[in-house]
Amino acid sequence: MQDQTIRAIGSCRCGRVQFEVTARPLLTMACHCHGCQKMTGSAFSLSAALPAEGFRVTNGDPAIGGLHGPSRHYFCPYCMSWLFTRPEGMDFFVNVRPTMLTGNFWTEPFIETCTAEKLDWASTPARYSYSQFPPPEAYEQLVAEFAEHEAASRKEG
Repeated sequence: MQDQTIRAIGSCRCGRVQFEVTARPLLTMACHCHGCQKMTGSAFSLSAALPAEGFRVTNGDPAIGGLHGPSRHYFCPYCMSWLFTRPEGMDFFVNVRPTMLTGNFWTEPFIETCTAEKLDWASTPARYSYSQFPPPEAYEQLVAEFAEHEAASRKEG
């Protein structure tokens, strides 16, 4: 089995909220939904789905922003950088914005979601595209294939 541990540090733009990642992602993705477009001010959001036990805030107190529903989007209360999301009913992972990490970790999306809402010109190098989200039964295979892909990328790098 491949080593799944790592130590990566991340922060918001101003540095008041900092976090640590100690596990490799289960999956990386780009979401093209209108909500992500509005929260990022861009064509899509990038996420690395990290095992919850491999993520912790080390400094500051992130605030809930975006929608204040069951899925929680966490931001820096000062600079308003969108840092991570804790999706409703999925406590086993945290969606971290990989561009908040120091270094170039996990910014290439393996899958893209909500392509039915994407801007016509927006494209990503994602291997798989879904008009909404993958069906629940697809995740096990996607996670396994991503792990192989990520391990191969580490060997090359």
